[in-house]
Amino acid sequence: MDLGLSGKVAMVSGASRGLGFAVARALAAEGARVSMLSRQASAIGEAAQRIERETGSQAFGVAGEVGSLQAIEHWHKATLERFGGVDLVYTSSGGPPPGPILGFGDDAWQQAFELLVLGVIRIVRAVLPSLERGGSILLATSSSVKEPIPNLGLSNVLRPSVAALAKSLAIELAPQHIRVNQIIPGRIDTGRARELDEANARRHDIPVDEQRARSIAAIPLGRYGEAEEFGRAAAFLLSDAASYITGATLQVDGGMIRAIQ
Repeated sequence: MDLGLSGKVAMVSGASRGLGFAVARALAAEGARVSMLSRQASAIGEAAQRIERETGSQAFGVAGEVGSLQAIEHWHKATLERFGGVDLVYTSSGGPPPGPILGFGDDAWQQAFELLVLGVIRIVRAVLPSLERGGSILLATSSSVKEPIPNLGLSNVLRPSVAALAKSLAIELAPQHIRVNQIIPGRIDTGRARELDEANARRHDIPVDEQRARSIAAIPLGRYGEAEEFGRAAAFLLSDAASYITGATLQVDGGMIRAIQ
């Protein structure tokens, strides 16, 4: 299937590693030109160079915090200077620290809100004036929008706000022919998943391998997903092949989430 991404310009946040990198690479493999954001200049630069080598598409990296308005505006400006416009936007960030809801003070809640919710709003607000008609926005969230995850209090409360944001934006931006969807990763084999396995192993006082085995046992397909599998699903939702899909949620989770809706 031709996804119609050749020559498109994509902005991908959280793109130096893990799921964000997988999405950027999948888009580039389909011919998109990719502007990538992450916190560390060296990491995002190396990630962009790797994508160019492996796909032959243009990619460049910008260092900045997703929670910083100044960084987002700089990233958008740099993208316009490099590629002349924007067609696709994928938002993602690192997750907040694990822990129970009442285990965090106000500062932690504020930081998590700026990272998970306000950062996404700022990206959409900054990019929207230059987003081409027929553009596409994809917001990455978490399975916590469907069912709370033990020991992830911050995510359980704030990620559903991003899900509501995706649905609301889909309605508001439809007259401009801009689609907005949400994508939910399940247990994908990334550094973040391994960090959570280690945190839960400590909480249960069991070896990490046992904790991972417990997690796998809850997945009907019997394994963690690969980042590339997630990247391909995201590329589809962002592409013209999904031109009549907006306000939707796609779970890339091997059947892990039990909720019907």
